[in-house]
Amino acid sequence: MAVPKKRTSASKTRIRKNGWKRKGYWAALKAFSLGKSLATGTSKSFFVRQTNKRTISKSQISNKNK
Repeated sequence: MAVPKKRTSASKTRIRKNGWKRKGYWAALKAFSLGKSLATGTSKSFFVRQTNKRTISKSQISNKNK
């Protein structure tokens, strides 16, 4: 089994971890942006057939959370 020869420094570990977090952040941002554009109907890359065009009021949302 492969075993590292020396301990990885804290700064190198931090750099790698931050790169990993940054990738996740941008992926989440892109997914949120796409979802937002699909919800508002301004998406240029996806065609979604909308069957129900009804708006949800704040009172309906607060009732669902209870």
